[in-house]
Amino acid sequence: MKEGIFAHWPNRITAIRFAGSLVLFLVLTLWGERDPAEMKGILLLAFWLFIFIAATDFLDGYLARRGNNVTAFGRIADPFVDKVMVIGTMVFLAVLPWSREWFPAWIVVVVVAREFLVTGIRGYVESLGLQFPADWFGKIKMVIQCVAIGTVLGMFAFDWPEAAREFLGVAAHVFVWGTLLSTIGSGTSYALKTKRILAQHTR
Repeated sequence: MKEGIFAHWPNRITAIRFAGSLVLFLVLTLWGERDPAEMKGILLLAFWLFIFIAATDFLDGYLARRGNNVTAFGRIADPFVDKVMVIGTMVFLAVLPWSREWFPAWIVVVVVAREFLVTGIRGYVESLGLQFPADWFGKIKMVIQCVAIGTVLGMFAFDWPEAAREFLGVAAHVFVWGTLLSTIGSGTSYALKTKRILAQHTR
């Protein structure tokens, strides 16, 4: 088999996820301003596209570990694509007229700030030659973010009975606030872990 960045499926899947995110953003750019009642088909496409991109996040990591195909490209590209997908979709949901009630812009700012903080911390720690792996809190944060986004998209993508729509509206608020809390908690967890790592390094 020809060697290269995309010689193995994990990196191919990461590239497909990135391309899928760009398609999702294009769809929301072209049709997102319309009344949701007039674009059910478009919202269905956006919903299932997001579900596909989010679900395959677990697939590329699993295949990389199972086949011992963990690469430097994958270690950088996989979390990068995660951030593009999640933060990019949140930005759209924060500004589109039918979804911004559930995704206030300030919550998205907190999410972005956390990502800058953790990226900066990781870069500094690894520049010292130390390991800074992702922890379980970060993974939980990612899941809650995806559920929040999926709930908001799904609420408008399907023709729900009124009672179900009201329930989903409440659930969406709960998951978005869960996103905020898990984002703050994850950022705090990484900051404390960095403090411990640096304290051990300087002994």
